Amino acid sequence: MPTLDTGHVPASEELFARAKAVTPGGVNSPVRAFNAVGGTPRFIREAKGAWLTDVDGNSYVDLICSWGPMLLGHAHPEVQAAVQAAVARGTSYGTPTEPEVELAEEIVARTSVEEVRFVSSGTEATMSAIRLARGFTGRDVVIKFAGCYHGHVDALLASAGSGLATFAVPGTPGVPASSTELTVVLPYNDRAAVTQAFAEYGDRVACLITEAAPGNMGVVPPETQHGQSFNAFLADTCRQHGALFISDEVMTGFRVTRQGQWGLDGAVEGWTPDLVTFGKVMGGGFPAAAFGGRADVMRRLSPEGPVYQAGTLSGNPVATTAGLATLRLATQEVYDHIGAAAETVKAAASDALTKAGVAHVVQESGTMFSVFFTDRPVRDFTDASTTDVAAYAAFFHSMLRDGVYLPPSAFEAWFLSSAHDDAAVQRIVDALPAAADAAARVSTSSTNEQAEIR
Repeated sequence: MPTLDTGHVPASEELFARAKAVTPGGVNSPVRAFNAVGGTPRFIREAKGAWLTDVDGNSYVDLICSWGPMLLGHAHPEVQAAVQAAVARGTSYGTPTEPEVELAEEIVARTSVEEVRFVSSGTEATMSAIRLARGFTGRDVVIKFAGCYHGHVDALLASAGSGLATFAVPGTPGVPASSTELTVVLPYNDRAAVTQAFAEYGDRVACLITEAAPGNMGVVPPETQHGQSFNAFLADTCRQHGALFISDEVMTGFRVTRQGQWGLDGAVEGWTPDLVTFGKVMGGGFPAAAFGGRADVMRRLSPEGPVYQAGTLSGNPVATTAGLATLRLATQEVYDHIGAAAETVKAAASDALTKAGVAHVVQESGTMFSVFFTDRPVRDFTDASTTDVAAYAAFFHSMLRDGVYLPPSAFEAWFLSSAHDDAAVQRIVDALPAAADAAARVSTSSTNEQAEIR
């Protein structure tokens, strides 16, 4: 359990104050600031297996796993050994290397893609995939879904326009209208909206991009209707209209199964995306990502084709070594273990929240899942937005006090690793009843306040 030193200002608070003086908001990615849950973010000193230790010496079971990449847990000895050997040979050459070839071969062997190009971040992967799609098709319109996050690409930081199939508006200051005027934002899982958008813009649509299973508004599985998954419907619709289907697997790739989301339904249903983006797990905890797909599409990239894309650190030998070691160690037994641990946590969370009288929905895709504090199934961003963020904040802080580190946002996925053993899972299970009670107290008072206002 955490051992808080109450005699001094906690080191995390001191570091946060220092960070805010030199870094916007004191963090280098917004969700880390705890703005969504309140309080001071914990500065982590080290991580091992399923556990985080902060600069004050408090230990936590980790349920974010670096937002997905740490499939094998932190500081896995075989991954560390491979990385240490790679570092000893040099950290960056600016030349082709053997590890990048081997990692590309591993990805091609596991997935539907035929060729791969490495980059350094998920944002770079989606940006490059869209440029390639436009260059390949000679078209300009991009379709995406509300609540799906594809990195901070200007054209994809967009909000829905005034109509169902109208062009988008900027989703944040700093994005000019000209950057989103060729982006159409639709409700997720809405087949009629997709059909309408293609009816209106079909001969102009370069590509449709979607998270293979959304995880950035919480986990929202692609729905199956009449035996056909939403992804299969999208792939078929794009094919009919000559557009490319881009499956963003930065989060789900090699996380939900050994083959990613495509392995869950695509391999069974017989559909394949034209382009796929990868990240997180394939980098083994290092800043690495990739995009890949059909050979005829990928060969339009420079130097083979006219579509330009480049990166000094792309295919970095240390990062690709870490990713290759991770994927080779990610056997089916690893996924089976994570799946069993996830089932235990999901059941315990739902049981605790039910006993406390807190409305909730647990949703999953493979081993990735979310707990929404709402009374309805979540099939799109509008449904996700009904989650009780105040109740989640109370739940989060109770779990944190009892030594469990949840995502500091109500709209994120929960991740486990193969390092989550019985002791780690038991810590989570033991912390859940008190957290559920804390959420119930906030949820009840919030409902009463809303009733008085109305």
